[in-house]
Amino acid sequence: METLRVMIVDDEPGMRMGVQRALRDYRFYLPDTDCDVGFEIIEAESGERALELIHDTPPAILLLDHKLPGMTGMDVLERLPKGEEDILTIMITAYASIEIAVKATKEGAYDFLPKPFTPAELKYSVKKAASRVVLARRARDLAEEKRRVRFEFIRVLGHELKAPLAAVDSYLDLLQDRTLGETVGKYDDMIGRSRTRIDQMRTLIIDLLDMTKIESGTRVREIEPVDLVDVATSSIELMESRAAERHIDLNLHVDGPVVIDADRTEMDIIFNNLISNAVKYNRDDGTVDVTIKATGDGGARLSVADTGIGMTKDDQAKLFGEFARIRNRHTKHILGSGLGLSIVKRLVTIYGGDIRVNSTPDVGSTFSASLRPAEPEDAPAEQADDADGDAE
Repeated sequence: METLRVMIVDDEPGMRMGVQRALRDYRFYLPDTDCDVGFEIIEAESGERALELIHDTPPAILLLDHKLPGMTGMDVLERLPKGEEDILTIMITAYASIEIAVKATKEGAYDFLPKPFTPAELKYSVKKAASRVVLARRARDLAEEKRRVRFEFIRVLGHELKAPLAAVDSYLDLLQDRTLGETVGKYDDMIGRSRTRIDQMRTLIIDLLDMTKIESGTRVREIEPVDLVDVATSSIELMESRAAERHIDLNLHVDGPVVIDADRTEMDIIFNNLISNAVKYNRDDGTVDVTIKATGDGGARLSVADTGIGMTKDDQAKLFGEFARIRNRHTKHILGSGLGLSIVKRLVTIYGGDIRVNSTPDVGSTFSASLRPAEPEDAPAEQADDADGDAE
């Protein structure tokens, strides 16, 4: 419920009372903000009194009579504070003229209401002004939220890049100073660690590009029948060498082809991220089970289950956020961008589905997602140039 303060400035008590009666219980629904709007009414019998009240408790909407004793309505309009929270003024006059309208408009009047007016006419004018006020407030709130999110995004991005850059810089200093002597082979470990850090930064950059393309819609999607079994098979093959190093079994459970109208690259991103995470956060000698089933509406359900380190409820709650990385004794040596799962969630949402995680610490995690077929006329989304992303 949004309650707006409305001030009626009129020297006639009957007029002020009539506005009170018409608006005090008046409510309307504003679909654009999904909220009800109501009003709190303040009265002023003169322009001087109105300015005093405006200084202490500025209204959102000012119903201002043009003809007042002492200061006129135009005098009040000229003295109103100007700023971000501008007051929308509806001039009330029984002596409307082109000159008055032009002057009042130049001073910032939003609308005019000629006397005498009916309660319905009053409500119409106030509703129009109130809608503008509420939408303007929401726009300011949204702009501030975007500014805050952008600042936080840059802050976290700087933090994520700072650590690997500092590590590489330190190793280069050691190499430059020949700390371990002149034998080249003694520096192999430093070089390997530097390459690992560079790979970490490369993954972060690729994931950032993926996310940017998803949100900006900069490339038209190529919607065609895609067999998710083929996508999963390719993803498993991509992860096989990494899994074999730790003796992790990769299993695919399907009853046959599962074809869905989709963009192949987007499906690659989803499966590559989920299967990569299942390997990366698994235990040695563990297993990863990928299951795909068709649904009756031309869509599909998929799940990726691992026997890994698992997560607490608190960790699960923040898992799909940007730069969300689970930090504990099990994960401190695991590198990742923290963007992969947020990218997966965005893509699943584009396909009208959802993604959930069920996890138990030291037992494992299961990610389950649903996908509906895409329509060729859907709004363009992005593709990533590299689908091999990491989530955390």
